[in-house]
Amino acid sequence: MTSSPKSSFSRRPKRFLDVSESDWNNWIWQHQNRLKKESDFDWLKLSPQEKAGFETIEDFRVAITPHYAALFSDDDPNCPIRQQGLPNVLESNVEDYELEDPLAEESHMPVPGITHRYPDRVLFYVSHHCPVYCRHCTRKRKVSDPNSAASVNQIQTSLDYIRNNKNVRDVLLSGGDPLTLSDDKLAVIFKALREMDHVEVVRLGTRNPVTLPQRITENLCDILRENGPIYTHVHFNHVSEISEESILALSRLRNAGCVLGNQMVLLKGVNDDPETVMQLNRKLLKHGCRPYYMLQCDYAQGISHFRTPLKTGLDIVESLRGRIGGMGIPDYVVDLPGGGGKIELVPNYIESQDGNQITFRNFNGDRFPYVDVE
Repeated sequence: MTSSPKSSFSRRPKRFLDVSESDWNNWIWQHQNRLKKESDFDWLKLSPQEKAGFETIEDFRVAITPHYAALFSDDDPNCPIRQQGLPNVLESNVEDYELEDPLAEESHMPVPGITHRYPDRVLFYVSHHCPVYCRHCTRKRKVSDPNSAASVNQIQTSLDYIRNNKNVRDVLLSGGDPLTLSDDKLAVIFKALREMDHVEVVRLGTRNPVTLPQRITENLCDILRENGPIYTHVHFNHVSEISEESILALSRLRNAGCVLGNQMVLLKGVNDDPETVMQLNRKLLKHGCRPYYMLQCDYAQGISHFRTPLKTGLDIVESLRGRIGGMGIPDYVVDLPGGGGKIELVPNYIESQDGNQITFRNFNGDRFPYVDVE
């Protein structure tokens, strides 16, 4: 059993002890006080790999909100939250098969900011910025890089592209994190999409409920409610990321009419065992968020130390089956390198087949005969 979530304010690092609770819960204050260099983490006992990570990082900068830093273990470099936020010297190891743009998003851009791979849906890149630069980021080639920021003209061009392509029914706002935009800018984008009759589904990909839950304000929720339903994909990787502030953020999103789903990335040493995933998914369901995807780590450069064998993911799915309801079992997905798109992997429950006579194995390992239709 996991303990009840605590507020990050109650766990804030000693360098923030003089900060008021009202400032701590102000998302703009959180942004302005992000931790970016080794000396900012003076309360932690940094490991040699973490120290070397700060010395070797080049293009992909470090940025961590005080909220997220408060979730770190002070003296354990294997802390699942800390591993996702602090750099590691292993990031300097780039394998031959790793790619700068592992999902070939740039080569599927008819206009800057729009990735159009599937016939009926597009990814709409609206921001290069995130509250926390996660070390496993699949877009580390552009996230945190001001040169990849989506200008007003680019966003307008993207909207025009969607408006003029009537086969686009599903739009996913992504980045960076779209919620780093102001409420006014988000309102303009959502309103423009809702005025397009052919756009039936509007989605929002955000990690803010994890890394900066203070961003989920009542004013933002009013905008989401007015343009709803917004299918909101959040990104919790570990149950320890669910703080009191995160629970409040999920509650506000639900009350704004958002349909919540979680996209967990399978990360070695963070969540690559069945019990960890079980705890996370149970907690998410309790707070109205369905586990949607368990994503195999992509081929982004410098993140192979996070990658797990495919068998690990399959074993997790098989372990969940029968121990948690179907809503708690995410689709285990590989996003194929080179732009092949997502494919789902599932355990094989067929033990044998002889003509139309099939023997299935269930979650308990029991065998059951089944007659298929010829």
